[in-house]
Amino acid sequence: MTFKFVRFLLLSCAVSLFAFQSKAQLRLPEGYFWKKLPNGLEVLVIENSKVPLATIEIAVKNGAYTEGPEFSGLSHLFEHMFFKANRDYPNQEAFLKRTQQLGAIWNGTTDVERVNYFFTFDRDSLKAGLKFMNAAIRFPIYREEDMRKERPVVDGEFQRAESDPGFQLWYEVQKHLWGDLITRKNPIGIHEVINTATPEKMMIIKNKYYFPNNSLLTICGDVKHEQAFALAENTFGDWASSGFDPLQKYPIPPFKPLDKSEFFVKEMAIAQTPDMQFSWQGPSYLTDSASTVAADVFSTIMGLNSSKFQQALVDKGLATNASLGYTTCKYVGPIDIFVNPNPNKLKECYAEVMNQIAQFAKPDYFTDEQLKDAKAIMIRNSVHRKEKPSTLASQASYQWCSTSLNYYTDMDSNYQKVTREDIIRYINKYITGKPMVAGLIINPELNKQLNASTFFAAQ
Repeated sequence: MTFKFVRFLLLSCAVSLFAFQSKAQLRLPEGYFWKKLPNGLEVLVIENSKVPLATIEIAVKNGAYTEGPEFSGLSHLFEHMFFKANRDYPNQEAFLKRTQQLGAIWNGTTDVERVNYFFTFDRDSLKAGLKFMNAAIRFPIYREEDMRKERPVVDGEFQRAESDPGFQLWYEVQKHLWGDLITRKNPIGIHEVINTATPEKMMIIKNKYYFPNNSLLTICGDVKHEQAFALAENTFGDWASSGFDPLQKYPIPPFKPLDKSEFFVKEMAIAQTPDMQFSWQGPSYLTDSASTVAADVFSTIMGLNSSKFQQALVDKGLATNASLGYTTCKYVGPIDIFVNPNPNKLKECYAEVMNQIAQFAKPDYFTDEQLKDAKAIMIRNSVHRKEKPSTLASQASYQWCSTSLNYYTDMDSNYQKVTREDIIRYINKYITGKPMVAGLIINPELNKQLNASTFFAAQ
């Protein structure tokens, strides 16, 4: 059970039309079927008979973005508590025994804009598995004894992350990038909030977000959609709707745009080698979905060995690794450059990163061939991702939470439609000349020699 800072890239395939109880027409790939139950629960069935298994997942529009400081990290703790006691299984021992009886592989994740829970088991256990999921999602029991055991487990994940210099750099960048709303972008939380969590606080989260009309049930594998829909409605049909849209009743506050670039140098003894990060506030799906697609294509171009970015930094020995990525979010996705510089050429590496950033929007920064290669790579990656049926549910639900099922369906075809002009428009709107946060983490002894703050600073 882990939180995740990186997003899943999602599959799509040949589009077929399928609409069922939908106000807006859905476009779903072949073998995908959708239904909305009267209580608002959306059910997605993916027929894939490669192996005689079935995966069920429930995804909830919950996560870091719903958390103010007083609740920071509790969506993650809630995820852990999901696998404890509930109405049908009054303690964790009984819960785990039932997973063994079902032969289930199970887990959950907490991200910025999604919390999901999933079980994979033999296809013949679908009915029993749905009943098992129903008890856990609808009728949890938050025993103080279980809370005492689980709080240090969740906090331990945080402590392990803090021992990683890369996390320390990332976290410091987040504080500058999001300001007072950092808890809305940090799934791991705050130590004190995690360690003092109570069953009452767990119920607050449940009573805000854990409703059928804020959830997606995905059934994937060697199943038939007619039977799967019938079982889903029989099992979850009496789950009462909240009667309100949680994200309207508890709106996400707008993230304040950066008004200037901010640079910092962080000394840390455990940083055996320096790391650099450069981050911008990127596009939001709600306001600029086109740029979210262009961002992914540009990131893929930047990862090509033939790209100017890689040749200038890695091929010339200034860095051992350099990457650029964008995280798709409904509410302001970050754009991040991560660089592992050569400690002996730190100043030169930094100067070259800034030089490359300044060139991003030039018409000749990447070639037509590189654009074509990037699109081909994205298609191959998409094909590879859908080879494992048990992962399809989480791929779809990520987009359901942060974008839409149509975005998910159209993703591959939209990648192929991206033009040079689309990419340059994205770069000019979100990167070139725009405020950014830049951080460097470095060992104190190395910094004594280099005095990094003399050159790693806003110009």
